[in-house]
Amino acid sequence: MSPFVRRFLRHRLAVVSVVVLVLLAAACAGAAWLAPFAHNHQDLALGPVGPRRAHWFGTDELGRDELSELLYAGRITLLIGLGVALLSTVIGTVVGATAGYAGRWADQVLMRMTDLFLVVPSIAVLAVGIKRFGHGQATIVVVLAAVGWMYMARIVRAQVVSIKAQDYVDAARASGASPVRVVVRHVLPNVIGPIVVHATLAVAGAVVVESSLSFLGFGVQSPDTSWGRMLADARGTVGTSTSYLIWFPGLALLLTILAVNYLGDGLRDAFDPKGER
Repeated sequence: MSPFVRRFLRHRLAVVSVVVLVLLAAACAGAAWLAPFAHNHQDLALGPVGPRRAHWFGTDELGRDELSELLYAGRITLLIGLGVALLSTVIGTVVGATAGYAGRWADQVLMRMTDLFLVVPSIAVLAVGIKRFGHGQATIVVVLAAVGWMYMARIVRAQVVSIKAQDYVDAARASGASPVRVVVRHVLPNVIGPIVVHATLAVAGAVVVESSLSFLGFGVQSPDTSWGRMLADARGTVGTSTSYLIWFPGLALLLTILAVNYLGDGLRDAFDPKGER
């Protein structure tokens, strides 16, 4: 067993988080087979009923099965979270690695651009961007990634500045390797730990932001749904007999965000060689 795996398995909450995330992702991905009812299946004669044998999580005011809607909504929420994390990680890594390795004017220009994006109010930009370009899932992923790559860029830039002064990097340059080859083959592999940890945490951040936007009415729109959209639709049920409509999407979000954060903690410890001691 490798030291990395041994250190990760020592973090029990991270291991449990992996199991929770795998089960959630599998259940949502297999919603077409696992959900008791089809997406948006309505039974107006039934109306809202509490959790019972036929409907484990109850039904909403349109008679839709809450468990089925939760699974289909989770598929969109998790896809958006993964898409945003992947795209923002790629953009941030490219910008940070370029700025850190090139230095001088390229570093100044790219980092000042990064600082500019950091001071812009993200929620306002997201709301305007999604309102302008539509509420499709691809649009939401691109807009969220466009305002979420800056932290990755700063992390990668700091790591690259430190690593490029190492002897093996000087040796690679002296052997005639191109800057792109030096960065890809000799620098980035030594930055993979912070990149993976931050990318993992970016999933949780994207899920939170998407849910906030959907709650405010700027995110996923009907007939599609997400956990944030389900919370928005159920916001008037607090303190009523149908308050269960806000429990389950809220618990799904809580479980996902906690699991992703604990997974990030476990990966951080696993990538740290000092953790062996």
